[in-house]
Amino acid sequence: MKIIGLDVGEKRIGVAQADSSTRIAVPVGFLTVDGSEWQEIARIARLNGTNLFVLGLPRSNEGNETAQSQYVRDFARKLVQNVPEAKIQFQDESLTSVEAEKRLKSRKKNYQKGDIDAEAASIILQDFVEKFTEKATLRVGSSPANNPPAPAGKAKAIVAVVIAVVALGLIGATAVLKIRDHVRAKREEEYAKQEAEMKAEVFNFTIRPGETIFDVKKHLVEAGYDASGVEAALSADYDFDFLKERPEGASLEGYLYPETHEFYADATAEEVIAKFLIGMGEVISANDLAAKYAAHGLTLHQGITLASIVQKESGAPADQKTVAQVFYSRLAYGWRLGSDVTVSYALDVVDPERTTYRDNAAALTIDSCYNTRIYTGLPCGPIANPGLSALLAVAEPSDTAYLYFLTGDDGLMYYSYTEAEHNQNIYLHCQTLCDVSL
Repeated sequence: MKIIGLDVGEKRIGVAQADSSTRIAVPVGFLTVDGSEWQEIARIARLNGTNLFVLGLPRSNEGNETAQSQYVRDFARKLVQNVPEAKIQFQDESLTSVEAEKRLKSRKKNYQKGDIDAEAASIILQDFVEKFTEKATLRVGSSPANNPPAPAGKAKAIVAVVIAVVALGLIGATAVLKIRDHVRAKREEEYAKQEAEMKAEVFNFTIRPGETIFDVKKHLVEAGYDASGVEAALSADYDFDFLKERPEGASLEGYLYPETHEFYADATAEEVIAKFLIGMGEVISANDLAAKYAAHGLTLHQGITLASIVQKESGAPADQKTVAQVFYSRLAYGWRLGSDVTVSYALDVVDPERTTYRDNAAALTIDSCYNTRIYTGLPCGPIANPGLSALLAVAEPSDTAYLYFLTGDDGLMYYSYTEAEHNQNIYLHCQTLCDVSL
């Protein structure tokens, strides 16, 4: 039986999983609290074939519930609403994140805040699994059927024995404590050993929003896969309905849904790729993307293509709906999209080392179906793997009427209605970033 552990926070949710047969909790990753967490949790539950969740319930040093405890309880109620079959168990926890960070530091590897949350979730889940196992053992070992009441005639003798045992217990208390500490130390040592063995058998592989198929190839090779095997996996024929709409000869660019998955060490490159394709299929279905894109006059492939451009032009979900609106307006007017990120992708396809197109002026003239600086309409395919927020932005763009945008040197987005306003924004806000090499 698989169990999912969650360390619930207001910004991120750490995720861990355990199997009741191995009784070892393993950190999986983390989710961002942005409204998509319910869908992601449901997906994780489906992939693991479980509906059992263990949530860390924070308590103060005095053992009392806190405001954060109530937040977790409210989260649990929403989880049941969004995942109707969910069964919730709470595991009391205190300072789990502190212990998680301590563990990560001891491993002397780089980590981010999300890694702390995932490690905290594994600590919470491990505590639950161990207590659950302990309770099960106690139930088996102390069955009333195995302990019938003593005959009344022996009551006095039993009392005498109990008194003697208590006395001996008091005398040997120090010895018992030492034995207990020794057993605990051995148990922790064995757990650490099992955890190390488990980590050697599985690995996490991540595709981030905006990463291209070229990035995926690179990361798979870095993970130990043979380059030719990776090429074969990315060129293989996968039987998913949403892939059948692609133009003949199109790659899997745009269809590898960005997230983190855990794999066994002997997983093939095809199995890794298939896992990310499954994720994309679930997102398309759950959000009815094909129908929503059709409402804007786009096929599913075209919608994903536009979402990939939106993803590369603006990584911030708050801006992606407006960026999508700008591109929709340009398409409606028959204008070129004029997106530099599509030019950059064209270069990645034909001149990744930038040996031929050495400056932006030359790059902007590249004769490629991806170059939206010289060709109108959408490029011939996605230029990256878009995340959920970009996919939804194209499905439901903002109700605005801008025709231009840029990302300023300060990282903020600036929008305008006319070319004159756009040029003014370049002058005021984009002296450096607008001159970066493609």
